[in-house]
Amino acid sequence: MTNVNSRKVTNNIFLVILIVLAVLSLFPVLWVALSSFKPQSELFRVPMTFLPERWTLENYASAVSQGNFVRYFLNTVFVACTSTVLSVLVNIMAGYALAKYIFPGRNIIFGIMIATLMVPLQVIMIPIFIQLRNLGLLNNLWGIIIPPAATPTGIFLARQYMVNLSNSMIESARIDGAKELRIFVQLILPLSQPIIATITIFSFMWRWNDYLWPLIVITDNDLMTMQQALANFVGQLQINWSNLLAMTTISIIPVMVVFFAFQRFFMTGITAGSVKG
Repeated sequence: MTNVNSRKVTNNIFLVILIVLAVLSLFPVLWVALSSFKPQSELFRVPMTFLPERWTLENYASAVSQGNFVRYFLNTVFVACTSTVLSVLVNIMAGYALAKYIFPGRNIIFGIMIATLMVPLQVIMIPIFIQLRNLGLLNNLWGIIIPPAATPTGIFLARQYMVNLSNSMIESARIDGAKELRIFVQLILPLSQPIIATITIFSFMWRWNDYLWPLIVITDNDLMTMQQALANFVGQLQINWSNLLAMTTISIIPVMVVFFAFQRFFMTGITAGSVKG
């Protein structure tokens, strides 16, 4: 009985610590969101106030009307959604092939893919840039979408998850006359919802928050993404904090929506990589 009570006390202490850490982590986000409703004069008031004394939507109206914000937002939605769909399809198919098909060099190919996790983007930026230039994809939204379609992280997670799917189930489907495409679409994909949700969350967050690669590929002002637009609000001599806070708050919402929509599958998918395949 004493051990049970001691375990409960320990769990409660850990729970309190986790709650405190969660609040501390969310505090900057909450401060940005609340500050976006403050007038410009209230942002620099000393002492600083956490809640707005006078709530206003002027910052949002100004951000939308100035700087072609709607166009940037739609560009980012197109890039993030298209890239996410493409990334999910490519990574799931690659993971399935590496997990369930036996062919020479399978483990070597998988090892090389995992090794690329150690290669930073800065090392391969110039070769990718030259390739996109040769393909005529510079200053084109597809130049942002196509290069990250296959990611080593996504392939690794998909492969580790699918290793644990029943081989006998797949063989039974083949004996019943099902073609490989039908097995993949009607059998594998429904069973892979957790890992699909995990890759969706990661891919959407990466593409939505990406700044460096769009900065390299896109030079046309009408094709810029949200992160580039946010950077443009930081001038050399002054910063439009009101509009910047409003745009930042709006840019956070789609990521939160995607995460909460897929969160019930997230933990199952992310822990799949810890299973030895």
